[in-house]
Amino acid sequence: MSSATDALMIHQLLGRIVYFHALFIEPALTASPSPGPGPVCCNHGAAPGRRTTDELLPDSAWASLAEVAVTLPAYHQPCPKTDGSCCATCCIAAAAAAVGVSWTLTERHNYRQAEPTETLLRDCGRAAAARLGRVFAAQHAAPCPALDQLTVPDVLPGAQELPLTGELLALWADPTATTRSPVASWLNHCTGLDDVRRVLETRRTGS
Repeated sequence: MSSATDALMIHQLLGRIVYFHALFIEPALTASPSPGPGPVCCNHGAAPGRRTTDELLPDSAWASLAEVAVTLPAYHQPCPKTDGSCCATCCIAAAAAAVGVSWTLTERHNYRQAEPTETLLRDCGRAAAARLGRVFAAQHAAPCPALDQLTVPDVLPGAQELPLTGELLALWADPTATTRSPVASWLNHCTGLDDVRRVLETRRTGS
């Protein structure tokens, strides 16, 4: 694939996040305490010199991910010194983690499933941070030591359990693979999480 094709694929997947967030997640969010600030980013820590948010995010499709994240209860500012000189990759990873956690929590609540464990929320957040962060870092030649320390759990929710979160994590595992296809294309025919829940219940009961 050419770099232009790769970029188009990435932009389409970022657009899918924004679409799912606006249509499904944001209307169903519930209030919860916001976490405090995270650790300092690479550029404000012991290893400055990483590419900055001012350099990479303005007028970028990736800025939409940060715009989604700021509406989420699970989002924390990735650095107590947050400004335009923060590590861009740290910021993208933090935004992706918030999406992973908040989507998992929202889906579990709205499909009337058991309360998600802290382990499940942490795993989904870390997987989203690692997968989206690595795509961003590769696209912009913006390596980050904090990102290198993130590992993706072996077992993650699938599209039959948490359709939005499962699709997100699956598609971003390798967004430019030539064999990539939507994990849950039936989501395109739903207009809200109630529709998604009805489909899931029908599939579980076979009725």
